[in-house]
Amino acid sequence: MLVHRTPEGEAAGRIVEAEAYRGPLDLAAHSSRGLTPRTAAMFGPPGYAYVYLLYGISWALNLVVADEGEPHAVLIRAIEPIRGIKLMARRRNKSADSRDLTNGPGKLTQALGITGADYGRDLCGLRLYLEESDRVPGRIGRSARVNVDYAGDWAKRPWRFYERGNRYVSVRPRE
Repeated sequence: MLVHRTPEGEAAGRIVEAEAYRGPLDLAAHSSRGLTPRTAAMFGPPGYAYVYLLYGISWALNLVVADEGEPHAVLIRAIEPIRGIKLMARRRNKSADSRDLTNGPGKLTQALGITGADYGRDLCGLRLYLEESDRVPGRIGRSARVNVDYAGDWAKRPWRFYERGNRYVSVRPRE
């Protein structure tokens, strides 16, 4: 589960969709352009947040997952709301039972209150962190990543993972 604590309260959801990015060779990864002020967190040690503005309007959260200097990250694409659902609904201006509450990278960050202020945040801290879920996941599906057609053959890599049948998964796979 992904948990974010803010002065407004705690919100958390079970991760049901994620994509892997293997920079700097992966042309779909931001780190393919090298170390920049924007990508510095990805080149740092694992266990930190790489947060960036998606299409200039929504924040997206990646978890840095490889050794320092190896900019590999996992984009969290969707979560199933578990705690703080009323807070998430208020932040998204949606009903608490809406599928649109957290079924995309920008939607889940808005629902959880994750912003650029969380860039480089230690995921082992008390504000933004992962927690083991007590729910048993469903069958896991695998497909090509979403919206990275510009990356040529890298776009076809089956590095998107999602819980089959979960209503919060962002888009159907194009398999």
